[in-house]
Amino acid sequence: MAQQATPVRTARLGRTLGPEPRAVSGAVLLLPGGDEVSGRRPSPMLAAASVRALGRRLARAGRDEGLVTHVVHYRYRGWNGSEAHLARDASWAASEVVRRYGDVPVCLAGIDMGGRAALRAGGHDAVNSVLALAPWLPEEDVAAPPEPVKQLAGRRVMIVHGTNDERTDPELSFRLAERAKKSNRNVCRFEVHSDRHGLQQHRDEVLSLAEDFVMGALFGRAFSRPVEDAFAAPPPLGLRMPLAAGFGRSLRR
Repeated sequence: MAQQATPVRTARLGRTLGPEPRAVSGAVLLLPGGDEVSGRRPSPMLAAASVRALGRRLARAGRDEGLVTHVVHYRYRGWNGSEAHLARDASWAASEVVRRYGDVPVCLAGIDMGGRAALRAGGHDAVNSVLALAPWLPEEDVAAPPEPVKQLAGRRVMIVHGTNDERTDPELSFRLAERAKKSNRNVCRFEVHSDRHGLQQHRDEVLSLAEDFVMGALFGRAFSRPVEDAFAAPPPLGLRMPLAAGFGRSLRR
C-alpha cells in the first residue's frame, strides 16, 4: 500500500478578536511565546490565552478606527535556530493581512519568543510598528552574529520589560534597543520596576501603554507624554524609561 504523504504544516490567523470592522484600516498581529527548540505544533488554545487580554484591549480601543486583531498560530512551537520558524510565520501573517485587507499598516505585537519574532519580522513591507513585551533574546556570543536590528529602520518600535524578569534577561533587550536606536530614532523601551516575566503585577499599566503605542503608531493618535518623551530622549534615558504606577488613568496629556 502506498505510503501517505505527511501533510505540510501551515501557519494561520485566528479569528478576529471582537467584531470585525466593516472597513479595515489597520491590523495587529499577536505573536504568542514559544520554545527555543521544538518541532511540536503549539496548542491554539494556550497560544491564544497568552495574548488574549492584550488583543481584547487593542480590539476595543481600535474598533472605531477600523482595527482588526488576529492571533498568529505558528507551525511549530520552537524558534529552531536558523530556521527561525516563528519569525517566518510572523512574516507570512503580515503578507496574509495584505492579501485579505489590502494595503493597511500592520503592528506586530509579541510576547516572550513572540517578541523576538516581532522584532525579527519587523522588516516586512506592511509592518509599520513593533511591540515586544518581555522579548526572549539569545545570549550574546562573540562567535555568532548579533540579533539583527537593521530591518527595524523606518518602524516605530517599543520594548517593555520587567526588571525582575526571571525568564528573559532585560539587559539583553536593552542592548538590542541601544543598537537599534543608532539607526532608528523611533525606538523606545520601558522598564516595569519589580515586575516579573508575565508583567502581571502592573498589568493595567502595561496594557494601557500598549494601547497608547499601537493606536498612535497605526492611526496617528497623539502619544501620551511619557511615550513621546521616551522616543525623544537620547540613550540610555529613552531606553530605560520607567513605567509609572497608575499609567493609563489619563492616557492623553
